[in-house]
Amino acid sequence: MRNYGGLVHAVGGFARHRGGNFAVLFGLAASVLSLGVGFSVNVSQLYNARSSLQGVVDAAVTSTARDLTTGVIKEADANKSVQAFLDANSQAGILQAGQIVLDKLTLDKNAKTVQADVHVDVALFFPILGMGDMKRVAASTTALYSDKTIEVAMMLDVTGSMAGQKIKDLKAAASNAVDSFLGNQDPTRPRVRVSIVPYANSVNADALADSTVYVETKASQRKQAPGNTSAQPASASPRPDNCATERKGADQYSDAGPGSSMVNRDYLLSSFAANTRTAACPAAALVPLTADASALKNVIKDFVASGGTAGHIGVQWTWYMLSESWGSVMKASERPARMDPKKVAKYAILMTDGEFNLSYFDANTVGEVYNDAGKEPTRAAAKKLCAAMRDKGIEIFTIGFNLEEANAEATLQDCASADSVSIKHFYQAANGAELDSAFQTIARNIETLALTK
Repeated sequence: MRNYGGLVHAVGGFARHRGGNFAVLFGLAASVLSLGVGFSVNVSQLYNARSSLQGVVDAAVTSTARDLTTGVIKEADANKSVQAFLDANSQAGILQAGQIVLDKLTLDKNAKTVQADVHVDVALFFPILGMGDMKRVAASTTALYSDKTIEVAMMLDVTGSMAGQKIKDLKAAASNAVDSFLGNQDPTRPRVRVSIVPYANSVNADALADSTVYVETKASQRKQAPGNTSAQPASASPRPDNCATERKGADQYSDAGPGSSMVNRDYLLSSFAANTRTAACPAAALVPLTADASALKNVIKDFVASGGTAGHIGVQWTWYMLSESWGSVMKASERPARMDPKKVAKYAILMTDGEFNLSYFDANTVGEVYNDAGKEPTRAAAKKLCAAMRDKGIEIFTIGFNLEEANAEATLQDCASADSVSIKHFYQAANGAELDSAFQTIARNIETLALTK
């Protein structure tokens, strides 16, 4: 019994002293817990610092690449641009002013890339043995830029069916597109130029008509026109207007310059316009490539809807506005660049609200001009022109505005360039908001393509 009593006494003794032992254990546990909490706080702090730093350097490099691309800055200014952006955003997230250090900026002029390597030294909230008081966090970003010039020609439907809200929607969307294409660039060194080609019964060639349009004065002249260097005794003088219809003969589906053959003003045009009580050609004239947004928008705001849908004539002149073969009849600032995929990207945007339904070249009488009464459907001529344009390296986007005819949709789909994984080329718009969205999406896609192709 004494042994048992001794055991009870020992257990009782331990029980009387357990408070001190537990205090030691708790102290040890609390220390470990504190270290764990401190470590977790530091990890979170470093993660947030890295995230903030990456966001700032991403934005700095992307902004600089964009400014290089649009010509706002020169390559020699890239370092200054990145540094200025880092300084202006040095307090992003949990960063402190003056923390971000630009270690290195690499500008690869061959690959057209900008790379920035940066770091910050973060003062830890809980300095822990082995980690020290400071921890360095680094980040790096690379972005593409381009010195490639961009030429965009927009074929815009101003036919009678566009009257009312539609023409208002087109004016707004086309003006916004002009701003998107031409904004944020050095006007003295424009990287992007835009042309517009309004079309209806024909195209108004404006000042270009004198050197490019042959006026037929009688039925016997309804054939391939002479070149603009040839004697033209049969061409009406003074010229009745600046209207242009199809080119005829061997050059109809080519972009050969007007020295090879001029574009015809078909003899049937005046009679057709009179019979339908529509304008022979749009009041709005085409505008060759320009970086002057105001000039383009001044023409767009005065659009008037009238006439039929000679879409293939619009396609034809859209091509000419992008063709170097036509530069000889344009002012120096309007001339399309020589096709060189490394230096220039050319894009056509073809927009219509209905089926192409007028053609003159294959009609024998005024009655055959409308609704494909001639030998070849208008849409077939348009598709041939689109295919020839694509073969020359011009990328085509198309927009159908509230289309109701299956043939119209099929024509635009056939004219459009092939889609890629991320970029489509045919758009349907049911209203003004969707039309504006289509133009804006195309503008963004063209910028992306210019960087990546």
